[in-house]
Amino acid sequence: MHIKDIDLNLLRLFDAVYRTRNVSRAAELLDLTQPAASQALTRLRLLIKDPLFVRAGGGVQPTPKADRLADAVRSALGLLEEALNESALFDPLQSRKVFRIHMSDIGEGRFLPDLMVALQRQAPGVQLETLPVPRHEIPQRLDSGAIDFAFGFLPTVKDTQRVQLLQDRYVVLLRAGHPFAATKRSGPALLSALRQLEFVAVRTHSDTLRILEMQQLQDRIRLTTEHFMVLPAIVRATDLAVVMPRNIARTFAADGGYSLIEPALPLRDFTVSLHWSRRFESDPGNQWMRGLIEQLFKE
Repeated sequence: MHIKDIDLNLLRLFDAVYRTRNVSRAAELLDLTQPAASQALTRLRLLIKDPLFVRAGGGVQPTPKADRLADAVRSALGLLEEALNESALFDPLQSRKVFRIHMSDIGEGRFLPDLMVALQRQAPGVQLETLPVPRHEIPQRLDSGAIDFAFGFLPTVKDTQRVQLLQDRYVVLLRAGHPFAATKRSGPALLSALRQLEFVAVRTHSDTLRILEMQQLQDRIRLTTEHFMVLPAIVRATDLAVVMPRNIARTFAADGGYSLIEPALPLRDFTVSLHWSRRFESDPGNQWMRGLIEQLFKE
């Protein structure tokens, strides 16, 4: 076999199938029909003289030959992408680029206001879209270009480029004047006293639910919601408490009407990072936006 026999699109398909372990999902990422993807994969198998992928558990698993090829193919595609974009310029004042960012609802509330103010001043034509993505899909969505960045506390997200923006910790937010906040406690006594509280929890933020479970407080949950941003109004109007990031809780408390307590919760410390794909690291627009986000939020 000679390199002249290989169509670049076959390598893109190979890379997508290898990353997703699913031919249909790879076809969707590349805007192909499933039959077209299957036919192209058959062509590649014949050229390479190896099955490359075998059926397994609702998807496919790579053969040893595919494992040996995968890093070289991904690296080659990335180098080609960089070379093609090398001469491209990004003028923030003139750009109409749309950046797509994975971000939770609580992240939107904390970070989007400052980011939009900066964009209106520096890149008035640039658009942002926030797209919540299941965590296990974030690396492949970044590699495919479906999203440009992932923003947040994402410890399970691997195989991405990243920069740490800030350190944070989970605290307990109460309404101002809550009887619990009037009693001074610390250490184990404060942790134990949390059983006096009733909580509102957020289904989509599994880390806070896990903290309540580790403290055996799941039976003290009186309300479970889908999103964080409704919580301040609920907390302010009731005696319910919520576990949430201190960085965001402080913005609520600064306006009055809330109290913060900081027990030594398990898993309370965490890191907020910005993630992107190695494939787009040299893209001028990607570089510019990364620099802006770091400038605004990196500690």
